Amino acid sequence: MAVSRRDFLKSTAAATAAASIGVNLLPGMSNQVFADSMQWHKSVCRYCGVGCGVMIGEKNGNIVSVKGDSENTINKGHLCVKAFYLHKAVHAQTRLHHAMIKKDGEFKKVSVEEALEFTAKKFNEIRKKHGGNALAFYGSGQAETEETYMANKLFKGCIGTNNVEGNPRLCMASAVGGYLTSLGADEPAGTYEDIEQTEMFLLIGSNTAEAHPIIFERIMSHKNKNPNVKIVIIDPRKTPTDQVADLHLFPKPGFDLPIFNAIAHVLIKEGYADKDFVEKHAFIKDNKGNAVTFEDYKTFLEDYTPDKAAKISGTPANDIIKAARMFGKSKTAMSMWTMGLNQRQRGVWANNLVTNLHLLTGKIGVPGSDSFSLTGQPNACGGVREGGGLCHLLPGHHLVAKEPHRKLAAKIWDVPYENIQPKPGKHTVAMFSALNEGQIKGIYIMCTNPAQSLPNASKYWKGLNDQFVVVAESFFPTMTTKYADVVLPAAFWTEKEGVYGCTERRSQYMPKVKDAQGDAQWDAYLLRDLGKKMGFEKEFTKYETAQDMWDEYRLFTKGTDMDLTGATYDRLKNLRGLTWPIPDENHPGTYKRYTKNDPVFDNLPAEKRAGRRMYFYGPAASEGKASIWMRPHEEPAEPTDAEFSYAMTTGRILEHWHTLTMTGTSPELVRAAPKPYAEINPADARKLGVANRDMVELESRRGKMTFEARVIDRPAPGTVFVPWHWEEKPINVLCNDAFDPGSKEPEYKVAAIKVRKA
Repeated sequence: MAVSRRDFLKSTAAATAAASIGVNLLPGMSNQVFADSMQWHKSVCRYCGVGCGVMIGEKNGNIVSVKGDSENTINKGHLCVKAFYLHKAVHAQTRLHHAMIKKDGEFKKVSVEEALEFTAKKFNEIRKKHGGNALAFYGSGQAETEETYMANKLFKGCIGTNNVEGNPRLCMASAVGGYLTSLGADEPAGTYEDIEQTEMFLLIGSNTAEAHPIIFERIMSHKNKNPNVKIVIIDPRKTPTDQVADLHLFPKPGFDLPIFNAIAHVLIKEGYADKDFVEKHAFIKDNKGNAVTFEDYKTFLEDYTPDKAAKISGTPANDIIKAARMFGKSKTAMSMWTMGLNQRQRGVWANNLVTNLHLLTGKIGVPGSDSFSLTGQPNACGGVREGGGLCHLLPGHHLVAKEPHRKLAAKIWDVPYENIQPKPGKHTVAMFSALNEGQIKGIYIMCTNPAQSLPNASKYWKGLNDQFVVVAESFFPTMTTKYADVVLPAAFWTEKEGVYGCTERRSQYMPKVKDAQGDAQWDAYLLRDLGKKMGFEKEFTKYETAQDMWDEYRLFTKGTDMDLTGATYDRLKNLRGLTWPIPDENHPGTYKRYTKNDPVFDNLPAEKRAGRRMYFYGPAASEGKASIWMRPHEEPAEPTDAEFSYAMTTGRILEHWHTLTMTGTSPELVRAAPKPYAEINPADARKLGVANRDMVELESRRGKMTFEARVIDRPAPGTVFVPWHWEEKPINVLCNDAFDPGSKEPEYKVAAIKVRKA
């Protein structure tokens, strides 16, 4: 039975409410919840970074149902509609069951053993002839922490290259850069617990209702119970999130930095700044990092009055003033953002300016207040940011550039210290550029689809075609497997155990519920066994179980800001996760960082804490103080002009996720959102002579594509929105690969395009 998108969306709210009892409300949902032979297993959702708890229904060795975990504090039994159908991906016809090697342009089925031996031989040949830096690893925020840990040891510790990256570089790197430069350490100060205690939400560049539905459900529930709670949205597009908004500011894509400075201007001018907090807890810095005075900051903000910001951003000055007053008058405030803020040429600056508002008013470190980045993938925090899966990192928030950190890694990994290079490797855009140029000659790609997901994607197909490419994947085919020389079958969710770390610093355990299908193997074992076959037998023999890997990884975190010492497998198996720092096995986890009851704060010398509500102890902080930054406006890399007069932006929709390898296996989700489209504002459609469902051609400086037009009052005039999920219309080909010079995160969210009726 087909379900229209309208009916589908109407059903979703009811379905979410029924998640905890597994009621069958939509076609295809399991109706076997109360079957006698059903076994339920506590786990974590495979989709976004919220970290929702799920119960997996297993019957006769098959995964037949998913329902919300009512004991999980994050979602309390609720689930979004994608998670309801997650069990269908486990047994999808597109699951990859065997290894393949490409011979004469055709894939030939081989054993996993043969595929690994072939890969090891090729990697060793490249290494011997061209050195370790001719090899690279590209991973994922969807991989378990243990999987990324194995990759890190193999490539950084044994092969001796820091060319280790992951797709969180494409989504969360600017949030990392923002936290480091503002607060001194990565990841939020608070947790989701702040949602139910705040008086004001500032949602920026986040379609929370569709991209993080359970967070939206909590926001909506809190506002319904407390009508005085204010919600302000800053986004160039209306979304379903607007149904609860009190105010929406519509900047031109990439032109919101002046708005944040103008809000700061109003906060100071109208007396909402907490000067005592600023004096005790923050330095004010110019754009070069030099400390300046509060008066210098006020003078800087004179260039960003609401009137001046309005002229730059296209947002009415009165709306900016209203937003500032809502923030200032609220006793507590919580800012949330995601890709609309991060995927920008100045994403780090944008993150800084949002956190400025909290530091300026002291709305941080207390219940209900936080500067809170929402994460896009289920383990982008745990596996990549915390696990060190980027080219400049080592596990446990350590850095390759620091000698003591390299020595610690060499000791834990039992590898020669000289193996670990002090210079960061190539970040994602540089890595795939080097693949194009032949500097990198072999790459191992795990649990991600860069041929479709990279910005300016077609530019990088050459390197994937020319060099030796190994892809470890659970689904086949994908755009990336087309370029592979070797494809390794990877065990999927429920077929392996491991840990995910979500947005709120919470590490959660996932059990193995069933055996992997066909010849598929756990990614961590594939990497371990590849290491052995490359000659690193001694280095990898000891890893017999997932717990072996997790226990060793925790050694990296001991005594750090993200201490996981107390997060043992035994505890994680019995609890619904723990929020770090967790210094011992009796510690319950930490709610607020940098303040009382944070074990790191509590263990500081008394003189450091004296007279201080917060102490920013991160390695990038100074004297325990955070930083308020004077960041100027800078245009996006590709602003609109007379020829390319529309700004294109991209994103997710409710029903789908990334490149459809999972949601595309559900007929119900596909029927609800079957094909790509381009959203066009009605005023723009009239100018273009375009009616709803007409075909339109979008052209950027990198290519052109045609889409069915959806004429709808969502994108602001002059803006076109395209969801990015479909392989047949890989919109990322049109996106710009210019990147933030600090975070190296590309500017997906702003591309200048031409629009014409096709």
